[in-house]
Formats: sequence, C-alpha cells, structure tokens
Amino acid sequence: MIKFYYPYQELVYDLKNLIKMIDQEFDVILPIARGGLTIGQMLGEYYNIREVYAINTIGYDNTEKLDEVTVFNIPNLQMTKRVLIVDDIVDSGDTLTSVLKVLETKYPTIEFFTASIFYKPTASIEPTWWVKEPNGWIEFFWSEDLSVI
Repeated sequence: MIKFYYPYQELVYDLKNLIKMIDQEFDVILPIARGGLTIGQMLGEYYNIREVYAINTIGYDNTEKLDEVTVFNIPNLQMTKRVLIVDDIVDSGDTLTSVLKVLETKYPTIEFFTASIFYKPTASIEPTWWVKEPNGWIEFFWSEDLSVI
C-alpha cells in the first residue's frame, strides 16, 4: 500500500478550499473523533461556532478495517437545527454512514450535512462537501509528527 504524508500546510490550503464550497450555516460542528477533530476545531474557529462537540467511532485497528463501526459518545443535540459532521476522510463510507444512522434515528428533526478533506468515489456515501481524492493511505501530520518522540 502506498502511503503519503499529509502536512499541516496542506490541511490549511485544503480547508480554505472546503470553506469556499460550504454554502450553509450551522448551529453545531460535530467532528468524528479522532480524525475529524483538528478539522472541526479549525472550522469552529473560522465560523466562530463555539458548539464544537465530538462523536467517537471505532472502525479501524491501525490500518486494518474492522467488520463493523462502533459509534459512541453521542452528544446532546436536542436544541439544534443544523449540524455539520466533519471527518478527515470518507474511505469506505462505513464510519459516516454509521454516524448518520445513529444521529438521524436519535434526532430525526435535525438537518445533517457532511464534509471531509478526502473522499474515495468507491465509498458507500458521498459527503455533502469534500476537497480531493486520496492516492493511497494518508499519513496525517497529527498521527505522524509526534511519533518520533
């Protein structure tokens, strides 16, 4: 499997492109932890949205895909109307599909939108907004840069 390092500077460039695409307003930004946390925090700063929560999933063990996605740490969104769910990559689509299924079941009146930096066209779901297709396994700076300590 070909691996590519994804540096901070490229994330900033890609987030600027993502921001240009997003044409909606949101009450909440909901990153999928852990990959979506950096993106969610930065979008929260840009849009001045303080309600940046997190939802957790487990779908991979390092680079090995698990048989099913576990969704947990579901935030209280009862007073919310519009939510932007963000993740670093939509690969198979299983994570995003699982998160949406849980949230739409629990909160049927909320409008959910999705965004990611990377999207594979073979995924089972396409995010509302995405920036580019990956050409291999992405080694994100937030996973790699501290591994040399």
